[in-house]
Amino acid sequence: MKSSAKNISLNSYDDIFSTEETREDEKREKVTDMPLSELHPFPDHPFQVRDDDSMRETVDSIKEYGVLVPAIVRPRAGGGFELISGHRRKHACELAGLPTMPVIVRDLDDDAATIIMVDSNIQRENILPSERAKAYKMKLEAIKRQGARTDLTSMQVAQKLSVEKVGEDAGISKDQVRRYIRLNELSPQLQQMVDDKKIAMTPAVELSYLKPEEQTLLLDTIESEQATPSLSQAQRLKNFSQDGHLNEDSMLAIMSEEKKPEKNDLTLKADKLQKYFPKSYTPQQMEQVIIRLLDGWQKKRQRDQER
Repeated sequence: MKSSAKNISLNSYDDIFSTEETREDEKREKVTDMPLSELHPFPDHPFQVRDDDSMRETVDSIKEYGVLVPAIVRPRAGGGFELISGHRRKHACELAGLPTMPVIVRDLDDDAATIIMVDSNIQRENILPSERAKAYKMKLEAIKRQGARTDLTSMQVAQKLSVEKVGEDAGISKDQVRRYIRLNELSPQLQQMVDDKKIAMTPAVELSYLKPEEQTLLLDTIESEQATPSLSQAQRLKNFSQDGHLNEDSMLAIMSEEKKPEKNDLTLKADKLQKYFPKSYTPQQMEQVIIRLLDGWQKKRQRDQER
């Protein structure tokens, strides 16, 4: 058992503490100790509950302090209550041998419940790409349905605003949201390879455009060649597929090519940077400032990770 809260990981803090705004909301709502047997998982919950070091720390914390932030639940059609947030806390309570946990009951429709479920989990550490992919898609579809009910002027506008909203809430760009959502088009086996870091994110997005039968053929080719596609190979596979020329022979030819080292160069255009600097600054001076700021950012991240 941990004797001090400072040894708790960030994931554990997510399970114990909440934002000031959330705590204020919870003070205004009734908290009920509910039997764990009455709590059921959210349908198609995209986030795995893992028995890892973070879970063990959460169990120790709950044994010592209890569950300080109630879970959020809603009445369930089949009886009992459906967890919206608190899946990890419930599992930790089970491991800690507790029969109940504190919850707040809210009357939420499916879309509102989905959005809260995603938002309450998406900022965790160590979320797998496939988990993000499914979560972003679920939230996007929920927001689009909400937008349709409020009679937005056009479906195109509604979709654009929805993607931007998902990205804004997650702290990423709308293009990153779209890339993650594309991973849902991969077969489960290829998604697992992305989660296992055997296939990088960018090549995986390209491979998501392959037809299901082509993805099955790719898995066989990966096994026979004992190699996964590079970005350039994934792009060629996508192009061959779109041209209707991807078959066993062409795929093998692409996958058996010697891989060229992928370029990792990053170029920032001067016109994008200039607005942040005095007009008199030279490119060398701008570079020095950027490096200095990045050094400060890295040190802050290291301090945050050590807390």
